[in-house]
Amino acid sequence: AIERAVALAPDVVLMDINMPDMDGIAATELLAVKVPTAAVVMMSVQGEADYLRRSMLAGAREFLVKPFSSDELNASIRQVWTRERDKMARIGITAANAEAAQRAASGPSADGGVVVAVFSPKGGVGRTTVAVNLAVAAVSIGGKRVALMDGSLQFGDVGVLLNLNPKSKSIADLVPELNAGEIESIDTFIIDHSSGVRVLLAPPSPEAAEHVTANHAKRVLERLRTDNDLTIVDCPATFNDTTLAILDEADVILTILSLEITSIKNMRLFMEVTDQLGYGSDKIRIVLNRADAALGIRVSDVENSIGRKVQHTIVSDGRSVVYALNRGVPFFLSNREAQVSQDILRLANAIVGTEVKAAPAAIKASSKATAKKSLFAWR
Repeated sequence: AIERAVALAPDVVLMDINMPDMDGIAATELLAVKVPTAAVVMMSVQGEADYLRRSMLAGAREFLVKPFSSDELNASIRQVWTRERDKMARIGITAANAEAAQRAASGPSADGGVVVAVFSPKGGVGRTTVAVNLAVAAVSIGGKRVALMDGSLQFGDVGVLLNLNPKSKSIADLVPELNAGEIESIDTFIIDHSSGVRVLLAPPSPEAAEHVTANHAKRVLERLRTDNDLTIVDCPATFNDTTLAILDEADVILTILSLEITSIKNMRLFMEVTDQLGYGSDKIRIVLNRADAALGIRVSDVENSIGRKVQHTIVSDGRSVVYALNRGVPFFLSNREAQVSQDILRLANAIVGTEVKAAPAAIKASSKATAKKSLFAWR
């Protein structure tokens, strides 16, 4: 089967995780080397998170739990093929236009502004708090049109942190237009926060979120990129089609971790996944939140474990953060002089300043990560 795949170079491969001679995970790893353009849809009767994680690390693009309907299979194949086709089209920069691509990477893109995804492979590390306050801080720098999208569609908290009501306006209201191939009234469903941030909230209920697909999220992001200098997306701490579509579209992924051993372990696994996804090392930025040397884990320990440098740190200040959260006011507004606010401001300056330019996401994704991965071990 591997030899046939090499000969045929298929766009999509359906892989069963349970096979007699070689399991599907090992076969997927081999395909990733021999036929890197083939997108694997993994099928299994086991739906445990560990099988999903191992499949993702091996390079699978979708995971279906048996039994599934023919409609589900067809939809998955179409989504995977479309996503991979678009990615390859963006990555396919030839030598003839390499100079033009470099110019795009070093200055504002004609396609619009920067998209920054705020992600963490573990919940409870302050991801949403960072995303919200980063957006507010970016506006304060001046001269930037900043949008904040709640990409945690089922259980988004951006509205809570900003004291906004999502019942009347959310991304779910755009679904009819998206299904019709248009997205003309997006400004109608964007809420202008008093800070100046333009907010697109998550649906008001998990049921409403089911109608928002990965393709919908991608198209909304494309429009937000066009309309804004900076678009920040708060992503959920889970891997699914929508999350991957957002991460693919992003120019920069701010990956949040804390000084907890479970957070560091998950970050190391995520670094391995980013290698499989083809994300360049310059696309991923590690942000250590709630940094506190008294917790017994040093930054150097974190870096040795995940095999990457921590580019940004945000001090631990639970009192200011929780007080602001409970009031529905970003701590950057309620206590701008606090060290935690200054750390967020430095991060915002790094994003909107000279360090990050509005380069197409695929150009950044085309370079392979070079950081050396290490085993998760404490000595």
